[in-house]
Amino acid sequence: MRKRIIVTGGNRGIGKEICRQLVDLGHDVVLTARSVEKGEDAAIEVGAKFRELDVSNEENIREFVHKYKDEIGELDVLINNAAIMVSDGKDVLDIDLDVVEKTVRTNVYGPWHLIQQLSPLLEKSDDGRVINISSGMGAIDDLSGNHPSYRISKTALNALTIMAHDRIGASVKINSMCPGWVRTDMGGDGASRPVEKGAETAVWLATADEIPNGKFLRDKQVISW
Repeated sequence: MRKRIIVTGGNRGIGKEICRQLVDLGHDVVLTARSVEKGEDAAIEVGAKFRELDVSNEENIREFVHKYKDEIGELDVLINNAAIMVSDGKDVLDIDLDVVEKTVRTNVYGPWHLIQQLSPLLEKSDDGRVINISSGMGAIDDLSGNHPSYRISKTALNALTIMAHDRIGASVKINSMCPGWVRTDMGGDGASRPVEKGAETAVWLATADEIPNGKFLRDKQVISW
């Protein structure tokens, strides 16, 4: 079935590769990004439609959703990929909490607003799905004191997944996934995985006939929160 899919933060890295693979599979993909120039270039490269979206800006999210409903009006899959990671070398005891607030605004509030505002469309779909791109760095049993703003944001994103599943899980499949350590601008050149592997589970969750619901996954397998 041809699906209508939104991917946030699709101008580079894992998000761009997710868009590429989904378009190659024949799906209608809206690639979003804060930068119009970078987003348009990426959309042209992978064959997706481009729409401007800054997930850290609530008013911009409302405008995006309003235009999407007017122009397209149907949605099968939301992939919350857009995220930031501020690597300032600080640990949990000395990090500037303004950095934490900025990170949470993008990595948690952005997906939260989008789930709230797009769930009515997803619930109308015959096969609505939400995929939150999280990280094993946010798993409770793997927390440490380094990269605290990123870690706490991904722990919160996992919690959001569980809570949203409690409310819409009967009609919309919603999962978090960890792509692993991927060679992107965020992951760095020393990462162990190519971007194609990082995108694989998200594409599977978006398109496979049978998938889990309300879970945290890596490599198509359920892992611990």
